[in-house]
Amino acid sequence: MATGLHGASAQPPSRQPESLIGKAMAANDLPTGRTLVADTVRRRLRIAAALALALTLALVWRFYVLQVSQYERYQTLSLDNHIRIQALPPVRGLVLDRNGVVLAQNTAVHILQVVPEKVDDLDTMLQEVDALVGLTPGEASAFRKRLKKHPAFEKILLKAKLDDVQTATFAVNEFRFPGVTLEAVLHRDYPEGILTAHVLGYVGRISERDQARLDASSYQGVHSTGKIGIEKQYEGALLGRSGFEQVEIDAHGRTLRTISRNSAVPGHSLSLTLDIDLQRVAREALGNRRGAVVAMDPASGEVLTMVSSPSFDPNLFVDGIDQNSYDALRALDDRPLFNRALYGRYAPGSTIKPVIARAVIDAGINPQERVYCPGWFTLPDSSRRYRCWRKTGHGFMNLHGAIEESCDVYFYEMGSRLGIDVMAKVLSGFGLGRITGVDLPQEPAGLVPTPEWKRASRNESWYPGEDLITVIGQGFLMVTPMQLARMTATLANRGIPVRPRILLSEEDSLSGEKISPPQAQASGQEADRVVDTELDQIIRAMAAVMHSPRGTGRASGRRSPYPIAGKTGTAQVIAIGQDEGYDESVLPEKFHDHALFIAFAPVEKPQIAIAVVVENGGSGAKVAAPIARKVMDRFFLKRLQRAALAEKSDVFG
Repeated sequence: MATGLHGASAQPPSRQPESLIGKAMAANDLPTGRTLVADTVRRRLRIAAALALALTLALVWRFYVLQVSQYERYQTLSLDNHIRIQALPPVRGLVLDRNGVVLAQNTAVHILQVVPEKVDDLDTMLQEVDALVGLTPGEASAFRKRLKKHPAFEKILLKAKLDDVQTATFAVNEFRFPGVTLEAVLHRDYPEGILTAHVLGYVGRISERDQARLDASSYQGVHSTGKIGIEKQYEGALLGRSGFEQVEIDAHGRTLRTISRNSAVPGHSLSLTLDIDLQRVAREALGNRRGAVVAMDPASGEVLTMVSSPSFDPNLFVDGIDQNSYDALRALDDRPLFNRALYGRYAPGSTIKPVIARAVIDAGINPQERVYCPGWFTLPDSSRRYRCWRKTGHGFMNLHGAIEESCDVYFYEMGSRLGIDVMAKVLSGFGLGRITGVDLPQEPAGLVPTPEWKRASRNESWYPGEDLITVIGQGFLMVTPMQLARMTATLANRGIPVRPRILLSEEDSLSGEKISPPQAQASGQEADRVVDTELDQIIRAMAAVMHSPRGTGRASGRRSPYPIAGKTGTAQVIAIGQDEGYDESVLPEKFHDHALFIAFAPVEKPQIAIAVVVENGGSGAKVAAPIARKVMDRFFLKRLQRAALAEKSDVFG
């Protein structure tokens, strides 16, 4: 037993190493599990951090979109949901003629505006609106162009000037077109149309080029600006000042109440020097011919009529003329968009002979000296003949007779003696080749040539024969009808020039106060000139042009109840050789001579000075002078009528 007991007690020590190894292994397993748990936790934390960072970045990006890149849009949407601040466009000032006849006004019209982001399908909308009220190809095209230039949350013009039927039709169907609104606005209108187009000009939608030169703060809520003419020249006076109002609106955009309001200030109204009645007479007298008529009061410089023919309807441009229509207008050979009265440059022909006559007297040449006219003239040592318009000649001519009968040979002789420098000085002194200063934009200067000009511009010398061409108003000499009218007014004033003007007065639309521009006297050396008594004998010769049996303008002066001083002119368009002639009946019209005429009346204390140019009209005496006579007749008839009315008013108290 002892042995057994001993054996039994000895067995546990023999198994102890295995148990210790197992416990050791179990102890080694515990740290490994904790590591795995820690890794898992760390991974989850990293994922959570990444998600948090992503959410933070997304939130920051959203803040950027809301507060920076799309701030204007969401600010507008926010205000649209509750408070809206909207510009109140000013009412543009009226334009009237000297007698109060409205020339430019504002009429109420209906337009269609679209907020693109509120329209589900723009193409479908355009088709349905077209089917309902009709859209021209130009309107649809212009709308698509505007879409590209404006944010989708802004209103964009779709159709302007709906007529009464279109307005009523859309009004009852407006619920079908979310995002499309029918609105009443004031629209610029020119009731006299083509009669005043070249003087008034027109307004049009503000272009990108306009935006570059205009002060945006002055055009809040305003979509149009003056493009040419008086509308552009006096844009600042006509525009007015925008106002603003703050309104509370509901979710449907309906105004609940006005919180505050700063009213717009309407533009000033302008009264022009024009007489629309004379304007109409001049336009009708020109008929279908190309040309211009400018008449003014020689004492004040007030332009009474300024007509360019053909003309155009300025109402076409107010809402933006479509490109096809504009291209068609520009493509016309007669150039109706071209203001001939202001921008047309023409050789003045014999209309400048009274001015050259003043240089003759100033040079000390005896006005009674007689020059023989055989129908042609030659320079010394030259065989070239410069022809007189009367092929058989005028015989012996003094200064008076040379003006009365428009003898070219007499003036060839004077031109060869005076030389171009003397002639250029006197022509410039009477305002030719210089801007007149009339209150219209971008007036050109014309051209009085000199040897220096020819050398600089053409790199050529001046030849003696060019003195002869210039003295009868041909060659390089170019003047505008406005300059001719001013020259005529200076003759009427016996040498005292005035600056033409079209603005008569300006009226504050709120106070009614009238503001008259300063008297339009010329500036500089011209303002210091005094009455030139030497012009009296020249003016007597101009009166003989109209009222003597041999005067070139006698047909238009016949039976005139008022004395007229005038001068006819004919300017060649194509050069003719010294022994050549031409038959106008076989030439294309564009090669016919230009017809010109200047006049003022009465001879003493003149009240009107006028210049007429008819392109390719032929004879100044036959074509241009009768036009001037019609305008002057109407002018003096109106004066008599006003005097009679005034006398009647005095009699009956």
